[in-house]
Amino acid sequence: MARRLGTSITDTARLVGCSRCAVVSIHAKWINDGDTSSRRQDVGRPRVIKEKGRRRLSRLVKQNRRQIVAQLTAQYNAGPSTSVSERTVQRTLLDMGLCSRRPTRVPLLTKNHRQLRLQWA
Repeated sequence: MARRLGTSITDTARLVGCSRCAVVSIHAKWINDGDTSSRRQDVGRPRVIKEKGRRRLSRLVKQNRRQIVAQLTAQYNAGPSTSVSERTVQRTLLDMGLCSRRPTRVPLLTKNHRQLRLQWA
């Protein structure tokens, strides 16, 4: 917008806080394409489990949190969507922030521990 209003490249770069080269290349891209957004996020192979499948997988996990990945994969593949591997389900669960945790084992209190606690209290 600053370039459109007639501001110089140097002043625009100073105003935005980037290099002159960046101002020139982005302005040229905007003039030629009419768009400055990057299509970089669209590179690579498309995901097998789309957003709807991720919600479904999340529901399956919440139904029974003690299921292993093999059971979740079997339930997911029983549905109407395309079949996926256990590794894909595992990767999707990790990406959604659902990772498995085991409770830590804590030794039981001995009589000596109980007496020491009572003395302290």
